[in-house]
Amino acid sequence: MKKRIKPLLLAMLLISTLQTFSQDKKFYIFLSFGQSNMEGNAKVRPEDTVNIDSRFQVMEAVDCPNLNRKKGQWYTAIPPLCRCRTGLTLTDFFGRSMVANLPADVRIGIINVAVGGCKIELFDKDNYQSYVEKAPQWMIGMIKEYEGNPYARLVEMAKTAQKDGVIKGILLHQGESNPNDSMWTTKVKGVYDNLLKDLKLNAKKVPLLAGETVNADQGGICAGMNKIIATLPQKIKNSYVISSAGCADGPDNLHFTADGYKELGNRYAKKMLELMGIEMVK
Repeated sequence: MKKRIKPLLLAMLLISTLQTFSQDKKFYIFLSFGQSNMEGNAKVRPEDTVNIDSRFQVMEAVDCPNLNRKKGQWYTAIPPLCRCRTGLTLTDFFGRSMVANLPADVRIGIINVAVGGCKIELFDKDNYQSYVEKAPQWMIGMIKEYEGNPYARLVEMAKTAQKDGVIKGILLHQGESNPNDSMWTTKVKGVYDNLLKDLKLNAKKVPLLAGETVNADQGGICAGMNKIIATLPQKIKNSYVISSAGCADGPDNLHFTADGYKELGNRYAKKMLELMGIEMVK
């Protein structure tokens, strides 16, 4: 006599099967966070908005009526990739380089949560409120777009994205607001560890790539911070520092130009591809 599967068990099996097949293992998702250079400071040029491969997508982290985008939904990665009126950023070029060098059936997704001028403390899961309470008024509006908690918004969007694809890496560009902070690497590790825990990620499979601030060879006013950023791999085993040497910057010697972002973004992509065992050729 054949055993009958109970209706509830059958329903659970069907749901599990549907969830398994809805996640595309070839949809590689990257979380990016930081301050203004990750947010995007360069003006978006007309040429930056055309011929963008639809395999490169962005999940909007805030509602943007001006862009006809809604929070938590995927769109072709036409800049801006952070909030509704931010500029061109290194993630624009990271994603473009990734899709250009990966098989045609692989897609790339970016989730960019960044706040200009913020310290790394803003992404401290447990203590961010004390930082927000003392944040300058001009920063408060940006923080409010993430309902007062950028870290929580990043996690919220990442969990939504995990239903669609697989998180393959975390990109960081921050440090200008933490000059000479010897505890910076420890603070970054705290954010990284929390992301791994909250998203149930394996540290060995999800590297952290951190870019240098504008280099001394460009007159970077925060270039001294690069000595501290260089020590990040000593604190986080699966982390890598992306050089900013030769990446063009603007008159303020703080933010990269569009060309600078392009070079820096390409370097992030080159390292990520290398970690995947792929040589960057385009």
